[in-house]
Amino acid sequence: MKKENKYYLKTLIALTFVALHITPLIAQVGAQKKLINPNFADAESLQSVKHFTKESADSLIRERPYLSLEKLHKHLTSEFNADQVKEILSELCVKLNINKADQKSLLLIPNLGPKMAHEVDEYRPYVSFKQFRKEIGKYVSKKEVARLEQYFFIPIELNEATDEEILSIPGVGKKLLHEFKEYRPYKSLKQFRKEIGKYVNEMEIKRLERYVTLK
Repeated sequence: MKKENKYYLKTLIALTFVALHITPLIAQVGAQKKLINPNFADAESLQSVKHFTKESADSLIRERPYLSLEKLHKHLTSEFNADQVKEILSELCVKLNINKADQKSLLLIPNLGPKMAHEVDEYRPYVSFKQFRKEIGKYVSKKEVARLEQYFFIPIELNEATDEEILSIPGVGKKLLHEFKEYRPYKSLKQFRKEIGKYVNEMEIKRLERYVTLK
């Protein structure tokens, strides 16, 4: 092979590597197979969760929104014992930012021990759930990867996310989608809070902000 051709081949390989690995952080919420979102579930849905009664469902609703898994866990431990909380979190959960959750938060996920918490951290940053499935799939079955995926999200890049990606954020419908796009380009999260704060209250802004990022 001529020296010139070898140079172009090496360049092509390098560019392919970059394209595959340096991907923008796009909005993704882990596949929702059965977990109930405590910020949106009605009393009837909550009563379908193991150990829940009408009273405990009403109590959970009064404390909304849950801006973190830690806050939800704190509320649950005030009403249920440790074994019950673990069972409840198998059905009801606030998603974690897969690229920022600390070990304490990761260990709140039922049956995710220190070893798997380490592996989740090892492969950060995640740019897609395809990457998550590939890396975590080295250690557990596909079924277990799918179960764990439900507990995570990857934030939106506010200025680049598609309609589908924005709508993947729990609680965002077409009206709020329009407002998200209306104020582009965002130069800071402070601007995001100001503009979207015209349409939702302060607590809802804090909840939505968990799902977004800027380059």
